[in-house]
Order: sequence, then structure tokens, then C-alpha cells
Amino acid sequence: MSKMKTKSGAKKRFKLTATGKVKAGQTGKRHGMIKRTPKQIRNKRGQTTLSAQDARIVKKYIPNGL
Repeated sequence: MSKMKTKSGAKKRFKLTATGKVKAGQTGKRHGMIKRTPKQIRNKRGQTTLSAQDARIVKKYIPNGL
């Protein structure tokens, strides 16, 4: 039987924590910063953990837990 492959787009965008949560970059930081408040820009630094519903979908794309 063939091996399960990781979706290459998912391995570039998501990481799994030791407890199994999914980390992803913040949304809304690509363009249009002039519209955002400085507080929004500050709060969107770094990474965040996905909600349980979204994490369930992403975990299907990362079967080996990169």
C-alpha cells in the first residue's frame, strides 16, 4: 500500500505543537496596513493557534505531524 503524503502547502503554513494544537501565522497582514489601527498590527505579530474546528481539517493534511 502507498504511503500517506503530506500536503506540501500545509507543511509550509502550519506546525503542530507538542500537545497537538496547530500553529499558524496571523491573517490580515499581507497588504492594506494603512487601514489597520496600530493596535491591530501589533496584535497580529507572530503566530496563533487555530480553533478546534480548523485544526481538525489541517490535521488531515499533515498525517505525519510535521
